[in-house]
Amino acid sequence: MAKRDYYDVLGVSRDANNEEIKRAYRRQAMQYHPDRNPGDKGAEEKFKEAAEAYEVLHDPEKRSRYDRFGHEGMKSMGFEGFTNVEDIFSAFGDFFRDFGFGGFGDFFGTSTRTTRRTASARGQDLEVKLDLTLEEIVTGVAKKIRVKRYVR
Repeated sequence: MAKRDYYDVLGVSRDANNEEIKRAYRRQAMQYHPDRNPGDKGAEEKFKEAAEAYEVLHDPEKRSRYDRFGHEGMKSMGFEGFTNVEDIFSAFGDFFRDFGFGGFGDFFGTSTRTTRRTASARGQDLEVKLDLTLEEIVTGVAKKIRVKRYVR
């Protein structure tokens, strides 16, 4: 089966910027995510297709090569897409955790939690609750915060 054009997959124009590509990918990923469509092979295929398109279009070098040579140009670069959903989660794991998706270890019979513990052995992430106005969110803002550190 011939691969669809990556821009068509994400529903963006060829002159879309990285933010538009990212937004389109998030929309597709949320819609076709395996946790939202358990057992739906069609949704899984669309999810893989969107991840593959994003993997190419968000990287300037890969995108340039794709724009010039299409799918054939990606093969010569060593990228032939994702073969299974687990590959996608390993590539975009943090992206999906930001949206509250998890439990992929149970879904695939492997434990991503073990990997996470190993990766964060040097310390845990710091979380701070911070009140922001809508204007600050839209335009961006730099704020100073004080953090108490407890040393064992």
